[in-house]
Amino acid sequence: MQKGETRERKVDKCIECGSTSLIHDYDTGETVCANCGLVLHEQVIDKGPEWRAFTPRERDSRSRVGMPTSYSVFDKGLSTTMGRVDRDAFGRKLPLETRLQMYRLRKWQIRLRAHSSGERNLAHAMSELDRLSDKLYTHGPIKENAAVIYRKALDNDLVRGRSIAAIAAAALYAACRNSETPRTLREIAEASLLKEKEVASCYRLLLRRLGIQMPIADPIIYISMIGERVGITGQTQGLAVRILREAKKRRIASGKDPMGLAAAALYIACLQSNQKKTQKDIAEAAGVTEVTIRNRYKTLKRQLCLEPAPAITF
Repeated sequence: MQKGETRERKVDKCIECGSTSLIHDYDTGETVCANCGLVLHEQVIDKGPEWRAFTPRERDSRSRVGMPTSYSVFDKGLSTTMGRVDRDAFGRKLPLETRLQMYRLRKWQIRLRAHSSGERNLAHAMSELDRLSDKLYTHGPIKENAAVIYRKALDNDLVRGRSIAAIAAAALYAACRNSETPRTLREIAEASLLKEKEVASCYRLLLRRLGIQMPIADPIIYISMIGERVGITGQTQGLAVRILREAKKRRIASGKDPMGLAAAALYIACLQSNQKKTQKDIAEAAGVTEVTIRNRYKTLKRQLCLEPAPAITF
């Protein structure tokens, strides 16, 4: 019977008159030919929801499914979680004995979710990634990419003998670099409460052992981050972006630290727009030294033939 049903479902035209005009009536579970009225299928399964929604909010409120699978959750969100509700389905308060029993069941359910060492490692690492992502204001796709990188590192036995927090921070930094999100290694190290040298060592290990290819860092993406910290206007930031684009066109930015170039371009733009910002202020916001800004400033000024004033246009 099942084979016959499978064969009938594959028919896309009427077997009596050959018409392709078929009507699917999900209320009665029938597929009827609109030409001759022949019933082709008698048990059509409606795989859609049994409710209607006309707005996104209404659709979300009526959805009864759980969250989609996520790599940033150690079990990918496939396991169930017992809530801390002390009332039954009718809203009546549970007796004390039942509440204690539910407390014990919930405790053992949490323990059984991560029973192996690998699952406990993932649970600790994913919670650390959640904390770092919230602290650094990174988007969900970046956290998902970082979770995938960490899972690959765990599968390749790269976490053994190393700090879980350091590998998680290195995976998040790799995800930020891959998506060209302006997050520096120093910021991630400070958020993870680790030394920058330790995170950098784990980051190089991930690149070498997992074969990850990183795009070349663009100094333009750091302009807005530094400018917002110092309080530089948008017009001045736009001038700095034009300076860096001209430097890239003339291949001046090759091999230079992107953060130092962005800071030097902002300093030049401040000089040309008569906005009083010192090298020390910009250096502290960019996380570089004043010597770096002066060296990059001299290079850009010499190669692009810039003058402190008036403003330049390319």
